[in-house]
This record gives sequence, C-alpha cells and structure tokens, in this order.
Amino acid sequence: MFKQIDYVMIGVSNMDQSVEFYKDILGMPLKYKTNDWTEFQTGATTLALHLSKPRIASTTAQGELVAGTTSIGLNVNDVEKTYQELKSKNVRFVMEPKMREQEGIKLAVCLDPDGLEISISETVKPPLEAEAHAS
Repeated sequence: MFKQIDYVMIGVSNMDQSVEFYKDILGMPLKYKTNDWTEFQTGATTLALHLSKPRIASTTAQGELVAGTTSIGLNVNDVEKTYQELKSKNVRFVMEPKMREQEGIKLAVCLDPDGLEISISETVKPPLEAEAHAS
C-alpha cells in the first residue's frame, strides 16, 4: 500500500533558530525556506519544519517517549567525532555516546532548539538478536 515515508514534520517555535540548527549545525541540505515552512532534502525522505506554538512544559522525565510525540534518529560513521563536533557548537546533549550491545550501536542523544530529542547512532556490529537468528 505505502512505498516509503515522504516527509517528517517538526513543529518549531522559531524558524530562523531551527533552520540554523538543522542546516548550519547538523549540516542538512536546505531545499527551501519560508517564514512558516522549511524543507531539507535528506534522501528519499524530506525533513520539514513548520512554525508552531511553543510546547508547554512537559511533566514527563527526559528521555521518556510520550504517545503522540516523536524523535529523530540519524546515522553517522563516527559517533564520538560527531559528538565532539556538536559539543563544540554548543549543542545540548542528554546522553553522551554509549555502547548499546544488544542493538549493535553506539548512541548519543542531543536536543534541537525546541527540546526535540535527536538520536545519533553508529553501527558497530549486527545486533545480538540478529546474530542469534543467523546461527
């Protein structure tokens, strides 16, 4: 029925600040920008920013996914190097690089200007569960 995800939309409270973060800090290629809507070309799926009302403070713990919300996951070749580069640009991290043996990745988590969690992962080896099925 569906072939692929066409776009992911993120509500942002300040378009210029968010465009600077995703374009200049994360290095995503800008497709186009308006005051209310911006798109980045990220392969088959477009990342879209939509000017929105600011989020009301949440009562959930940091890192706890809430129904009806989302987070973004990005793959990189070297999590440690990416972590250091983003830290030097004053990007806020809620999790420093950490090995996730079960998943076969090294993972770090940062926040965008509105507090959206962005997972940054490096594939280190196949997940343990995949290895078990291959045997």
